[in-house]
Parts: sequence; structure tokens; C-alpha cells
Amino acid sequence: MGHGVAWTARAFGVALGWVGKALFYWPWVGLWRYVLVPVGTAVGVTVAWLVHHLIVVPALWIHRRVLTPVGHAVLWVFRGLGAGFAWLGLHLIVLPARWCYRRVLTPVGHGIAWVVRGIGAAVAALVRWTVVVPAVAVWRYVLAPVGRAIGTAVTVVARETGAAFGHAWRVAGYVSRAVGRFVGTLLRWVFVEPFRWVYRAVLTPVGHAVRDVLWRPVRNAVREAGRSVRRALGAARESVRRTRAEIRRAVFGGSGAPERPEPGAVPEPRREQSVPAARTLGKTSGRDVSPPTRGPGLGDAG
Repeated sequence: MGHGVAWTARAFGVALGWVGKALFYWPWVGLWRYVLVPVGTAVGVTVAWLVHHLIVVPALWIHRRVLTPVGHAVLWVFRGLGAGFAWLGLHLIVLPARWCYRRVLTPVGHGIAWVVRGIGAAVAALVRWTVVVPAVAVWRYVLAPVGRAIGTAVTVVARETGAAFGHAWRVAGYVSRAVGRFVGTLLRWVFVEPFRWVYRAVLTPVGHAVRDVLWRPVRNAVREAGRSVRRALGAARESVRRTRAEIRRAVFGGSGAPERPEPGAVPEPRREQSVPAARTLGKTSGRDVSPPTRGPGLGDAG
């Protein structure tokens, strides 16, 4: 039955395709191939012939017979004007400026430079003998000896002051170290040791009792409930899958092979119930817990 329906649908599709081509495709292809393409080719050839003989040929004639001679004449005129202006600029501007530079400006510049060099030499000699030489004499024979004496005195004072400050710093360090050790020992016996004793003697046993009596039973019960829910959901999914397979075989027929699981369905892995290990002496919940070492308590004196 299913094969007959499929064959009939395929034959109907082929017939419908032939009818669609005969009504909408082949007429337009024939119109394009046997009417529009020849007409367009003829129109294009005609337009190209008209453009060539009505525009290109007259334009080439005008360019050769009119524009080229006129352009050559204009270029000749501009060349003549350029040569005339160049001759006038050379004889009216360049040659007079060159003569003025060589015969007037150069001698005047040399004279001004000689006068400036003489004035500079005189000023330099005046400054040397009125400022530089006295300043060098004062530095060499007055300021340098006084500066060396002051530097020696300052060095001696700074060295002695530094030595005294170093001795005072070391003494203060010894005193502060002794005070710090005393304060640290006092804080240790007042705060740290009592807190350590409370943690070892009170908080640790209470925490172990809460973990063994309350936390572990609750955690095991939650895990067992989660496993039960997952098993129930897996059984429900399997029932739905089998029911769907039976309905599909009843409606469409089949070989009776079991249905493959869906790509997204992942079977629930089987888990064995974990059995806690028996307690032994010195162990708690399967982990070695060494007895806490007894530190110095409040009553220990060292």
C-alpha cells in the first residue's frame, strides 16, 4: 500500500513538472532565443553603424583638420611669448641683480663683517680682563680654600653625628626587640593558647559528632532518594519508548525489531550502593585521623 502511494505521488509530480514547463518555461525560452536575441543583435549592429558614421567619423575629421592645426598654432604663439619674456627677464632683472651683488653688496658686506669682527675682539678682551680674570683669581685664592675648610669641618661633624645616631638606634632596637618579645609571649598565653585548647578539646569532637550522627545519614538518604527518582524516570521513559514502538508497528508495520534509542537519550548508568568501610581503631570514616598532639595548655608552664 505504501509503495503504491509513493509511486502515484511520484508520477503526479513528474506530470505536474511537465505541465509547468510547457506553460511557464518553454514559451519564455523560445521567445528569448528566437525573437528577443535576434532583434537585439540587429538593433545593436544598426546603432553601432549609426554611431560610427554619424559621431565617430565627423569627430575624427574635426580633430585632424581643425583642432590639431589650431593647437599647433597656439603652441607656437606661446613658445614665442615664453622666449620673449625669458629674454626680457634675463636682461632687465637677472643681469642687473648679478652686477649689483658683485659690485655693491659684496664689498659692503665684507666691510661690515670686518667692523663687526673688530668690535667683537675688543669687547671680548674687555670682558676677559674686567670680569673673567678677577673672578678666576677670587675662586682660586679665596673661595676654594674656604670651601675646602668648610667641607672638612662639615664632614667631621656629620661623621660624629652619624656615629652617635647609630649607637642610639642600636640601643633602641635592643629595647624594642625585648619589649616586642614580652608582648608577643603575653598575647600568646592570653589569647592563642586558650583558643587552641577550645578548638582541640571542644570544637573538634563536636564537629566529628555532628558529621557522623547528622550529616552522613542525611546525605545517604538524599543520595538514595535521587537514585530512586532516576530509576523511576528511566522506567517511565522505557515504557513510553516501547508503547511508541508498538503503535508505530501497528500503524505502519515493521519487522518487529526493538526500537533503537533516540540520539539524545542516554541510558542511566548502573551504580552499586557504596558500603562504608568498617571503623577501626585510629580511623574515622575511612580516613586516618591521628590523635591531636597535646600542646602546652593553660596549666603548663613551659
